[in-house]
Amino acid sequence: MAEWLAEHAWAAWMVLAALLAMAELLTLDFTLLMLAAGVLAGGVVALVFPGLIWLQFVVALLVAVALLGLLRPTLLRRLRALPGYRSSIDKMVGSAGIALTEVTPSAGEVKVAGEVWTAHSLEGTIAAGTEIEIYRVDGATAIVYPRHLALP
Repeated sequence: MAEWLAEHAWAAWMVLAALLAMAELLTLDFTLLMLAAGVLAGGVVALVFPGLIWLQFVVALLVAVALLGLLRPTLLRRLRALPGYRSSIDKMVGSAGIALTEVTPSAGEVKVAGEVWTAHSLEGTIAAGTEIEIYRVDGATAIVYPRHLALP
């Protein structure tokens, strides 16, 4: 039985690679796809050298690490350079919220989409309870202005 499993380990590798590739569709981060490629390489080694389980694992690990370190950053950079790409932070620009505390050009807190953000006003002071809109996001700080007023 152990001999049969060792000779057909490639099938387990292929199933695992397919599962990782399908799971990538849920994340769209290219991490699971790189791991799937590593597992696929381990499966190819299992076809060529069915008895060398240690070699299968080493090849799978080396390929996955190489792809994660070399190919994934390049793919992400190219994806983010595509026209029309907006990160989740970029999508916050224009979102409405409410000032939880007084917001000045140097300090304050706002609540946008159920999340509390550190905020600075674009100009002047915004009273607590005022409806605001995000003008831009600077790191982890939202730059806001009162929603009912025109942009300064």
